[in-house]
Amino acid sequence: MTERKPGPVRRFFGAIWDAINFARRLVLNLIFLFIVLIFLIALSAKAPVVEPRTALVLELKGELVEQFRTDAGSRALERMLGSKSGEIQLRDVLDVIRRAGADPNIERIVLRTDELRGAGLASLTEIGAALERFRATGKDVVAVSDGMTQMPYFLAAHADQILMHPDGAILLNGFASYRGYYKDLLDKLAVQVHLFRVGEFKSAAEPYILNGASREAREADRYWLDGLWQTWLSEVGSRRKLEPQAIQNGIEILPEAIESAQGDLAKIALTSHLVDQLATRDQAREVLIAKGVPDKDKHSFRQVDWRDYQALARHAALPDLRASVAVVVAEGEIVGGEQNPGTVGGESTAALLREAREDDNVKAVVLRVNSPGGEVFASEQIRREIELIKQAGKPVIASMGDVAASGGYWISMDADEIFAQPATITGSIGIFGLFVSIPETLQKIGVHTDGVGTTPLAGALDPRLPLDPSVAKVIQAVIDKGYRDFVGRVAAARGKQAQEIDEVARGRVWSGRQALDRGLVDKLGGLDDAVAAAAERAKLGADWQTRYIEKSPGAFEQFLLNLSDSASARALARIELLRPETSLLHDADLQRPLRLLRTVQNGKPNVFAYCFCEIR
Repeated sequence: MTERKPGPVRRFFGAIWDAINFARRLVLNLIFLFIVLIFLIALSAKAPVVEPRTALVLELKGELVEQFRTDAGSRALERMLGSKSGEIQLRDVLDVIRRAGADPNIERIVLRTDELRGAGLASLTEIGAALERFRATGKDVVAVSDGMTQMPYFLAAHADQILMHPDGAILLNGFASYRGYYKDLLDKLAVQVHLFRVGEFKSAAEPYILNGASREAREADRYWLDGLWQTWLSEVGSRRKLEPQAIQNGIEILPEAIESAQGDLAKIALTSHLVDQLATRDQAREVLIAKGVPDKDKHSFRQVDWRDYQALARHAALPDLRASVAVVVAEGEIVGGEQNPGTVGGESTAALLREAREDDNVKAVVLRVNSPGGEVFASEQIRREIELIKQAGKPVIASMGDVAASGGYWISMDADEIFAQPATITGSIGIFGLFVSIPETLQKIGVHTDGVGTTPLAGALDPRLPLDPSVAKVIQAVIDKGYRDFVGRVAAARGKQAQEIDEVARGRVWSGRQALDRGLVDKLGGLDDAVAAAAERAKLGADWQTRYIEKSPGAFEQFLLNLSDSASARALARIELLRPETSLLHDADLQRPLRLLRTVQNGKPNVFAYCFCEIR
């Protein structure tokens, strides 16, 4: 019996399938061989050596964060491709500066901050203090720039010398806080937003019910913004030996000065003593060569990139079994459940604190907070864990970063001590609830809702129905109780009367220095100060370590991170075929309020301790 041959159509599609299958195997094999090649080069590459009189190049590109939000594999790929849009951990920068100060082979730091993003004034103050400690060892810092805005310049002002490109500019304009307001839009859509709050200064949800800021919001925002701006002026003025008022005047007369300087912003920066010298990149390189040791192979000065320097220290480190001060990071909005880094999860962050409590090697805990707040219940879950750590006999110190307001203050308040930077944004002690109903919106498109319930409350929180006034009274009563609980807990934690706390609460935002004056924080200082205070309270003496408690990367992710530490592997990986040419655009000004509005559309009036307190 002869076998029947396939027809022409079947042969045609079979040939296509074979071609696709071959191409798939070819691509996968090429990728595999490429990874193996990178791996072999990384293994064979010699570890870089830091020679005497080396300059540490501290080029900060990307967003400054307390904790990585992206996974380890993505970070490794970004580094291997030389991406400028990655994240920089504050702790890594502080650690590198500290190590460089103690390293006799590091002669100076070359600082570049032009592409630093997302850095708040409190975080920059921490790095600035580390640079001052570095300079105190007798070493110098040289800042090199193509042009800076005011936040990167705040950091560069800590340098002994600032070199800027002749076509660059120092753009200073002061601080502002602006938000979008959506009342007219929501009215056009016939969306009914019901706001329940306590405290005339609790303005986080005002954009949904007003078309502009209330008088109270303007008053409060002006006060804390002025506090932060005075901190900026004072610090920069001190470092650059300028009167703060002279800097302020320079901003106010800038239009006239630009006209006089014929549009030359670099000349204005030089004559205003904001920079020390105008120099192109090659001229700046010559200045650094003259200060240090020439590297003839690279036609530059002897240098080491701070990421490579960090990798050297990381790979040389041995397991440390000493008693530890554990640091748990709470960064981002506070929401319920398990959350990835970059968002504070009621369950996930509480679990990290529980791990610190149950670890016998952990003798004290520092809660590092950089959060505008969020859900009240999730905040309370975290606060309760702080309480349990103290009951276990371990001291807890709260260290506030750029923002520790509303829910961020809630999770901090029960610590034995609270540290904040002068420019930390904190306070905003208050809560609010939002509920959205859309019956008229549905009617506009011909949708009507009708039915019956067994009690007056049955279906009362259905967003398709108008909100019953009696239900609104119930919700407001819950919000009132939540505020009393918040104020009462703060009063108990701070050893004050509830009335005293209410006077500085009611949703009002304060700078760290203003909060200290009002008894909401205990001391001004950074993360290092908080860690040292925790060690002192635990009576650890001189022999202890700092350890971060967080989710560790898996074995394969750690392999990729180690691979990305190899300069040879990075050089091979940076081929044009692997460079991403597209990026996702995120409008944070629009996404954050809309995300909050979405969370209320789940059949219940969510209760928030949240602060929309940003500067730009």
